[in-house]
Amino acid sequence: MKVTQEKLPDSQVGLEIEIPPEMSQKTYDQVLRKLMKTVNIPGFRKGKVPRQVFLQRVGVSQFKAAVLEELLQDAIDKAIQQEAIEAIGNYQLKSSIDELIGQYEPGKALTVSAAVDVPPRVDLDGYTGLSVQAEEVKYDPERVDKTLEQYRGNLATLVPIEDRTAEMGDVAVVDFVGKVKKDDGELEEFTGGSAEDFQVDLEDGKFIGGFIQGIVGMAIDETKEVEVTFPEDYAQEDLAGQDAVFTITVKEIKARELPEVDDDFAQEISEFETLAELRGSLEERYQREAEEQTKRNKHEALLDALVKNLKAEIPNTMVRQETELMIRQTLIQLSQQGLDINKLITQEMIEGMRERTRPEAIQRLKRTLALGEVAKRESIKPGEEEITAKMQEMAEQIGDPEKIDQARLRQVVEEDLLQEQILDWLESHSTVELVPEGTLAENAMSETNVESAEAPDIDATQADIEVDAKAIEDDSEE
Repeated sequence: MKVTQEKLPDSQVGLEIEIPPEMSQKTYDQVLRKLMKTVNIPGFRKGKVPRQVFLQRVGVSQFKAAVLEELLQDAIDKAIQQEAIEAIGNYQLKSSIDELIGQYEPGKALTVSAAVDVPPRVDLDGYTGLSVQAEEVKYDPERVDKTLEQYRGNLATLVPIEDRTAEMGDVAVVDFVGKVKKDDGELEEFTGGSAEDFQVDLEDGKFIGGFIQGIVGMAIDETKEVEVTFPEDYAQEDLAGQDAVFTITVKEIKARELPEVDDDFAQEISEFETLAELRGSLEERYQREAEEQTKRNKHEALLDALVKNLKAEIPNTMVRQETELMIRQTLIQLSQQGLDINKLITQEMIEGMRERTRPEAIQRLKRTLALGEVAKRESIKPGEEEITAKMQEMAEQIGDPEKIDQARLRQVVEEDLLQEQILDWLESHSTVELVPEGTLAENAMSETNVESAEAPDIDATQADIEVDAKAIEDDSEE
C-alpha cells in the first residue's frame, strides 16, 4: 500500500494513503455479505435477498458509507503499522466523506488523506546550570506548643459558672432575636436571625463583629441589646452592610477547665508514656515536614525553570486524556468525601471542568515531557532493588495484599522513584538559592498589584454558608 507522510503542526503526522483495488473490492464484498444476512426485506428470506434489491432498498450512497467506514479504518490502521508510526488515539479524516462516497467504486484504487497524533517532538534547550530561588521552610518550635494546646482544648471540661459575668474564653448558652433597621428606622426580624439555647464560644472572630463583645460582661438571666453591622460581603445579600440589633439573653455561662500538660495527658492523647516522648515525636515530625516542604519548593522551582526551556507541540489527544484523568481524580475525591456525584455533577459542569482544567493539564504534560527528556539524555532509571524495596514499603502501608494490583503498584513506584531521581539530579547540577518563607509569594503579589487594579478580598467559602442562626459567624472563622 502506497503511503506518503507529512509532518503537521501540533505533533501530528499527515498520511496520504492509496488504497489498492483488491482491498477496495474485498471490503465491499465483506460488508455486502454481512449486511445482506441481517437486513429484513418483505418477500425474501434473510440472506436470500438479491444484490440489486438489497442495494435499492438500503440505498447505494448509504451502503457506500458503511463500506467506507470499515475500509478507511482498516486502511489507516495498516498504513500506521506499515510505516511504524507511534500513533496516539484515533485518526482524523482529512478527506471529505461526501467526496469519498462519490469517488468510491469497488475494485478501483481510492486515495484518502488522514492525520494521526504522535508523541510530541521534544526539544530541551538546557537543563543543567539552572539558577532558581526557593522558599526555605524552617521548623517552628512554637508549633509543638500550639498543637498541645489544641489537644488540651479538645479535652477541656465545661464547668458551670454562677458567681461572675461572662468572660472571653467562656462558653455561653444564649437566646437571641435579631432585627435589622429598615429605611424608616423601624426594626424588623429577619429569617435565620433568632435562636434559643444557642451555645457560643466567646472568642474573637467567632461571630459578626460586636456580637461576642456584647455578651462579655453579661450575667446569667441578663438581657441586653447589642448593635452590630453585617459585613459588606455577607452571604445573604439583603443583610450585607446592614445595621442590626440583637436582643440577647444569657441563660448559662461555662468556663473551660483545661487538663494539666503532663505524662497522664500525653498518655491520653497519644501512644507515648511521657510528655517528653510526645514532644520529641512532634518536634521530629514538624522538622521533617519543614525539610520535606523545602525540598518540594526547590523541586517546584526547578521544574518551572526546566519547562521554560522546553519546546514541544503537545497533541490534543494527550491533552484530552490528561484532562479526563484529572477530572476523574477530582470526582473520585468528591465521592470519597461522601458526595453523590451522580446527583450533584451535571454534563454542563463537566464541560466547565474540562475548560478550566485544560491549562493545568498542559502544564502537567510539559513537566512530564521535560523530566522524561532529562531521564533519557542522562540515562536515569531506578534500580530493581530500589523498586522492590519501595513496593514492599507501600504494600505494608496498604495492609491488605489481596487488594493490591502488583502491576499498577510497580508502575506507580517506578514513576515516583524516577521523578525523584531526576529532580535530585537536576538539583545537584543547578544553583538553588534558599530565601525566607513568604518572600516569593510577596514578590508575586507585588507584581500582580502593579499589573492590575487591586481586587476586593472575597472569601469564596461564604457562598456556601447558609444564613441561619449558626451562620451569623464572620468569615474570619473560616
